[in-house]
Amino acid sequence: MSTSSGKKYKIVVTQDLGKDVMPILLDRPDFEVVVWHGTGPCPRSWLLENAVGASGLVVLLGNKMNAETFDTAGPSLKVVSTMSVGYDHVDLDALSQRGIRLGHTPDILTDAVADISVMLALMASRNAKQTAHIVENGEWPTSVWAPYLFCGPQISSSWIKPTPTVGFIGFGRIAQATLSRLIPFGYTHCLYTTNPTSPRDTAFESGILEKHPTLKEVKRVDLYSLAKESDVVFVLAPGGDKTRHIVNETFLKSMKKTAVLVNTSRGTLVDSDALAKALKEGWIWGAGLDVVEGEPNVGADHPLVKEPRCIVLPHIGSATNETRLGMATLTAKNLVAGVLGEDMPAEYKVSK
Repeated sequence: MSTSSGKKYKIVVTQDLGKDVMPILLDRPDFEVVVWHGTGPCPRSWLLENAVGASGLVVLLGNKMNAETFDTAGPSLKVVSTMSVGYDHVDLDALSQRGIRLGHTPDILTDAVADISVMLALMASRNAKQTAHIVENGEWPTSVWAPYLFCGPQISSSWIKPTPTVGFIGFGRIAQATLSRLIPFGYTHCLYTTNPTSPRDTAFESGILEKHPTLKEVKRVDLYSLAKESDVVFVLAPGGDKTRHIVNETFLKSMKKTAVLVNTSRGTLVDSDALAKALKEGWIWGAGLDVVEGEPNVGADHPLVKEPRCIVLPHIGSATNETRLGMATLTAKNLVAGVLGEDMPAEYKVSK
């Protein structure tokens, strides 16, 4: 049904969600859908111009959702549906003050991000960047083999380390899925940090141990104990002011020289300058990054891109066909439910 006056709900979509998803919105007779069909994200000016009178906004990480956006849309705006798990591009206070609902896409990308997290750990530890360049640059035929050439720390097999330990900054769904993938590699000890204000949940830890019989320890520790004891550290906490630069110079200096750091969460959690210094001076072995602070403005001259033991990917953690289709579908369904005042499949409850 449409509004009581018979006027259609105006829906603004900041990027086409594809032929398999857009009919969820376009085929509704009660929706008037405005879509940005240009290459790349829509300009801010286009969004503000078309947001006027909108009941729902479908947005991506690059679309800044703040008081200006909401006030431009006006009192008709009922829901913002973002095709992302994270919501650090959304001003939650401004959203809450106006009673606007927020949809996001958790769970669907868990496996895809866990896969790429393990991939980055392996690539960083085994010098994939340096050695791939040898082949790409045509240098392999003239390279001289040596017994320890391009060797790196082996992050698998328990016989190599007495207590192979993985550390997680943030221990939610993606971190637990990553742990599940690492246990067959021989990891027997898992350390994690989480919100310091929440109490330690020993029943939760026991449940993880029961699920993985070869795992000997799951333990919540302080940040610097995690840095000191872990062979690989995965950064998987939410973004925001509270976690900005949680991985800083002090943390990196506490890590093992053979350790690898992986960040597949948000670039703001890692101090890029400190990490570049850590890699250059050998505080840690290597790093695998799917996210970097300031992205996408990360060029060839970026200090992390220039480091030979740092793998940098352009935020492709969820980039599988299946995952992106699932995210887009959920985004559209969240939007429909939010506009109609129904229960959303995946609503982030914004506290007032």
